[in-house]
Amino acid sequence: MFQPVKIAPSILSADFMNLQRDIAAIEAGGAGYVHVDVMDGHFVPNLTMGVPVVKQLKKITDMPLDVHLMISNPLEQLPWFLEAGADIVTVHAEAAAGYQLERAVEMIHAAGAKAAASVKPHTPVEVLAPVMAQLDMVLIMSVEPGFSGQSYIEGSERKVARTVELARAVGASPLIEVDGGIGVKTAPLVAAAGADVLVCGSAVCGADDPAAAIAQVTQAAEAARIAVLESKEA
Repeated sequence: MFQPVKIAPSILSADFMNLQRDIAAIEAGGAGYVHVDVMDGHFVPNLTMGVPVVKQLKKITDMPLDVHLMISNPLEQLPWFLEAGADIVTVHAEAAAGYQLERAVEMIHAAGAKAAASVKPHTPVEVLAPVMAQLDMVLIMSVEPGFSGQSYIEGSERKVARTVELARAVGASPLIEVDGGIGVKTAPLVAAAGADVLVCGSAVCGADDPAAAIAQVTQAAEAARIAVLESKEA
C-alpha cells in the first residue's frame, strides 16, 4: 500500500495479431506488469485466453505476469497457470469462498508465486478478511468483470480505502490493484485512496502512444497521492 504506482496494461485490449509488438511497446513504456484476463464464459459472460497464452507470454517478456482468473473452478485450474509461469495469480472470492480461498492462497505460495484475491463491485471487501494477512495483493474491481472498455463505477475508491483499513488492522501491507475504467481521470481517485497497481486496458493498449499513456496515467496518480500525503503533514 502506498508504494510507487505501477501500471498493469491489460492485454485483453491489445492487438492479438500483433501481441508481441504490443507487449514490447508497453515494456519499453515502463509498465510494471502484464495483466492477463482469463475468462471462462461461465463465471463471467465472456471467453478469453488461457494457459497457452500465458506460456507464450513468459517467453517474450521479463515483466511479471499478473494473471487474473475469472473462472468458476480456480482450485482445479490453478496448477495449470502456475506451471505456465504466472507470477501473480488472482482468485475471486466469489468463486472460492471460505476454506477454498485459503487453500488457493496456499497453493499459489507453494508454487513460488504471489497470491492475490479479488472482489466484484457488489461484494464487500470484508469477505477477504480471513486471508488478508496472507495476501500479496488485493484486486478491487471497479467494473463488473467480463468485458473490457467499461466505465469506472463511481465510488469504487471508497472500497480501496476500506481495503487499506482492513489490511492495516491485521498488520498487512498487500499491494492494492484496481481494474476497470482506469485512465487519467480516474487514476487519481483510486491512487489517493491507496491503490498501488492500476490496470489499464484501452487507456494504454488502445492508445496511439502506449508509453505516453502509461506516463500520463502514472503522473496523474502520483500527483494525487502526493497531495494526500501533503495534506496529512499540514
